[in-house]
Amino acid sequence: MKISVLPSKISGSLRAPASKSHFIRAVAAAILAEGTSRIFYPSQCDDALAMMEIAKQFGAEITSSDDVIEIRGHQIFSGRKTFHCGESGLAARMMLAIGSLFDGEVSVTGEGSLLNRDLGKVTKPLYDLGVHYRTDNNNIPVTLKGPLQGGDITVDGSESSQFLSGLLMALPLVKNNSVLKVENLKSHPYIDLTVDVLEQFGIQIENKNYHSFTIPGNQKYHSAEIETEGDWSGSAFLFVAAAISGKLKLVGLNPGSMQADKAILSAMTKAGARVVRKESGYTIMKSDLKAFEFDATHCPDLFPPLAVLAAYANGASKIKGVKRLFQKESNRAEALKDELGKIGINIGIEDDIMIVKGGIVKGGEMSSRNDHRIAMAGAVASLGAQEPVTIKNASCVTKSWPSFFKDLQSVGAKIIFET
Repeated sequence: MKISVLPSKISGSLRAPASKSHFIRAVAAAILAEGTSRIFYPSQCDDALAMMEIAKQFGAEITSSDDVIEIRGHQIFSGRKTFHCGESGLAARMMLAIGSLFDGEVSVTGEGSLLNRDLGKVTKPLYDLGVHYRTDNNNIPVTLKGPLQGGDITVDGSESSQFLSGLLMALPLVKNNSVLKVENLKSHPYIDLTVDVLEQFGIQIENKNYHSFTIPGNQKYHSAEIETEGDWSGSAFLFVAAAISGKLKLVGLNPGSMQADKAILSAMTKAGARVVRKESGYTIMKSDLKAFEFDATHCPDLFPPLAVLAAYANGASKIKGVKRLFQKESNRAEALKDELGKIGINIGIEDDIMIVKGGIVKGGEMSSRNDHRIAMAGAVASLGAQEPVTIKNASCVTKSWPSFFKDLQSVGAKIIFET
């Protein structure tokens, strides 16, 4: 699908989309729990649907409606299994650990961009925990042969915290206690989110300043009722949209959330954006924006909306953490530089810093590179541009927010849909 977004003024109110990060973690915990868990306000994005298919492949019983999903867990870890993760990097990396609980051969596979994404430094930790592991070039598909054992190991967290999240979920179920020593962890908030979900399902983990995690073995997951939080990652685009072109009220976001991308609030403040928080939600108003500096090392998904925010700020902004962008759906650093450059946004990269020069956004045609966040960035950038922005392969937004363009249209964005 190709879409064109015309310069527009937005106004009104929107509910934040459901957080796929929170939902996927909740589904994984529900799979492992005794009894039936209920997850309210489920995400319907592609990655969330992939996790639901994994739950079925796992052996869990599922009943679903628009507002709630009931999952009866499955605690028998025997036999051969195949877990198809779609294009979800989070689901794939978590299932490397959770799938290792089985005593039979397990395949973790996927499709599309996931097939080309390096899984990170997972081989040695798996071997150290008694798991045999086969893959080509450290990519999906992966074949595992467990069962996972407890123990003391070291995990490298420099590339992704997602595998660590999987270990934190799987190791409480093994017989022995475990201690995970973690080096170079780059995504503290995502680990906080995992631990928070685990606590709601009755799992106890001791976090020693993110340098080590002590995990008692022989624990049991208990069924839980949990509400999927509103997604700060997707909502960041709406914060930026309002700051450059209108006024918008956002509801459904948890101010106390552990989600990493809640840091958008700090970035908005640094850029001089007007954001008012009330009990009913956040109101964001068009502002005269100034150049800012922001460290996105622990929240790399904020790079696309922040690049657009910086494009409308007066001066050159610096965003740190570029090295976290190389193993996303695209090489996101390169994609932002090249694709946003096509519509007049000047982006430079110096080592770990992205430099965005504010000025006039001209408009034009760009490609999403099959990356949902690049498509969303282009759409938001168009709102204050001189001319429309046309985005090729815009349907990739279904990965995280299927109704993104319709929601944006509902608050005033002028959008032309082409097949």
